Amino acid sequence: MLDAEAESIEKSLGLLGIPSVRRVTTARIYDLEFADVPEAEARRLADRAVERLLANPVIHRVSIRPLPA
Repeated sequence: MLDAEAESIEKSLGLLGIPSVRRVTTARIYDLEFADVPEAEARRLADRAVERLLANPVIHRVSIRPLPA
């Protein structure tokens, strides 16, 4: 998986004298809250948002789950 931001951070850490970093990864979290929508419909809408706007399936891993009440 390509993560240009993580690669840049890893290089910068080395330049800052912070050695031996084995791996750097980055992550984004989107918290979507739907009003007056049943959970199944909220999941469908979240899936649609991910597919059409929030993520590129070639380079992003996506997890969709309801938040605890």
